[in-house]
Amino acid sequence: MAETKDGLTHLERVDDAFQESNNEKVASNQEELDIDPVYSYREQRAIIRRVDRRLIVTAGIIYMNSLMDRSNLPNAGIAGMNADLNMVGTRYSVVALVFFITYTIFQPPATILTRKIGPRTFLSAICLAWGVVMVGFSFVTKWWELIPLRLVLGLFEAGYFPGVVYLISTWYSRYDMQKRYAGFYALGLVASGCSGILAYGLMQLDGRGGLEGWRWIFLVFGLLTVAAGFLGVAFLVDFPDRAVNKNYWGFINSEEIKFIIRRINKDRSDASEEEWNFRKWAASGADWKIWMFAVQFFSVTTQAYSLAYFLPIILNETMGFDVGLSQLLTAPPYGAAGILMFVCAYIGDKYRVRGPILIATSSVGIIGLGLLRWTTPPGVRYLGIFLICMACNGGLPTVMAYQANNIRGQWKRAFASATLVGFGGIGGIAGSTVFRGQDTASGSEFGFPIESCYFILDVRNQSPASILEDACHILDHLLSTLISPSHALIGHKPE
Repeated sequence: MAETKDGLTHLERVDDAFQESNNEKVASNQEELDIDPVYSYREQRAIIRRVDRRLIVTAGIIYMNSLMDRSNLPNAGIAGMNADLNMVGTRYSVVALVFFITYTIFQPPATILTRKIGPRTFLSAICLAWGVVMVGFSFVTKWWELIPLRLVLGLFEAGYFPGVVYLISTWYSRYDMQKRYAGFYALGLVASGCSGILAYGLMQLDGRGGLEGWRWIFLVFGLLTVAAGFLGVAFLVDFPDRAVNKNYWGFINSEEIKFIIRRINKDRSDASEEEWNFRKWAASGADWKIWMFAVQFFSVTTQAYSLAYFLPIILNETMGFDVGLSQLLTAPPYGAAGILMFVCAYIGDKYRVRGPILIATSSVGIIGLGLLRWTTPPGVRYLGIFLICMACNGGLPTVMAYQANNIRGQWKRAFASATLVGFGGIGGIAGSTVFRGQDTASGSEFGFPIESCYFILDVRNQSPASILEDACHILDHLLSTLISPSHALIGHKPE
């Protein structure tokens, strides 16, 4: 652990070997980080807010389409696709699962391509491509035709999430990061929840143009994704070390980008691009922390994907709501999850803790699973859905920030992002299989014990030392604030 000049302890430290190899002095606390030779604190925050509006909003809108595209499968399923394509037995689970085969395999090379080609070109291109694939879903006539389309969809979507996680981490300091991850993810999350409402509206087009309602769902969402791809071409930004040499960024000038680079170097000394070296990139896998963060992400994403693929079906087939109401009832839990996500992000960045937040959200998720499985009143079971949705989605940005705070170096960061999201893809495989068609009548007896184990796994992945250290850090901050607000570790600065 590193000590500040006031004797306060930080959770994350810059690796000694990495720091010694860099001539930039790393800031020992937040106040040092906020000191810049060119810009005042107010000007610094104004620059960062402009980056937020350009990067986070644009990336979030594209990711919104990605999540909505994934939630189309259950919405289309209860809208008539399962009946029309004879999706009996395990066919639905197989169709949901195959997406994650290519999605997981192609994430590491896709992250490298994001750096090599550039995020504006590469991420926008794959968004356009998966939008076209989504349109293709509206023309299938047999259930097995969904499988190659889902494989191709996973191939194109593989690069977006890890690429954006990596891109965002290069623009922000460690304790500005979780709120940005939360903002980016919340845009997609809330829209994903509302996709059920839009799907219900599109169902009313049943028979128009000779297309069933479920085909309209795939067609319209695919066209929206294509439009989002063109938005990315216009507004996605490059990595800061490359953007500083370009003159076409209307929202920020080169001097302001140099400030961003100075700030990142003061925070963790890794703003500059490193020369590509496969051996060095692959050697990042020797860091055990990368795999522990990946296991955490796997644990959380298993729950998130389970809801994404089965929530409308659970509401319709196990809780007795009709098709329209089942689609409408998917929205409120995601709205509540978005609120909790920002609360977790605020606490995590302010008090510089991640582990206790994951323990708290996972504990809430276990309670929610119990309510959903072992109670009978629909209202109580729906409350369980709220708790599960809030828990898993509230924990996702926390894990992303937890990992990003503890990784140094451009290519190691790229490797870690791909590994993190790759394990998230494996969580998608688990999440698409824990609820089986034959379990619907009994309330998904097979899935709930497994889901609970994944939440418990996320809790157990926190070491006792980490928990104690984080708790002491929160106490230290609170005492410092009470005794002398001017000496708080992260003091409030007027804007």
